Amino acid sequence: MGEEWGNVQLEDLYEQYSDAIFRFVLLHTGDSQHAEDITQEVFIRAYKGLGQFEGRSSYKTWLYTIARNTTHDFYRKKRPIAFLPSFFQNQPEVTEMTPSEIAELGEGVALLYEALSKLKPHYREIIVLRQIKEFSIKETAEVLGCSEAKVKSTTHRAMAALKKELNVEGFQHESVQS
Repeated sequence: MGEEWGNVQLEDLYEQYSDAIFRFVLLHTGDSQHAEDITQEVFIRAYKGLGQFEGRSSYKTWLYTIARNTTHDFYRKKRPIAFLPSFFQNQPEVTEMTPSEIAELGEGVALLYEALSKLKPHYREIIVLRQIKEFSIKETAEVLGCSEAKVKSTTHRAMAALKKELNVEGFQHESVQS
């Protein structure tokens, strides 16, 4: 059997969270090979940090924090002078996609993607964690290393910025209307 965290085995956590961690990292990198490599590094770091896990957070938020830090480390190594953590940074702009690719995404998703790509990096990060990954305020605060009040205020500002950007893009949906 594998290494255990209390009553939980490392293999069980990998099975439960590896796909979600991969998708989270992919949003940062825009490159599936890099995301795969970083995801593996996340679980290597988790394995090495078993003794340091104190149970003050859930396994989920602990792993996402490791994923966030590992992804940031990847960018620091890649661009040590001008490190800018950013979701969608290496993803193609919607305007660079073929018409059939845009059609596959659906017009609403394409406009949402375009609007998200124009937001400040920390706004994108908080929207992805809170709205797409559906993390609680507490979990988001743990991953980002900030207070719950900061998460609440930043979420409000980020959603307002997203709504504004979506209106510029011409996106009409009841969930983003004032």
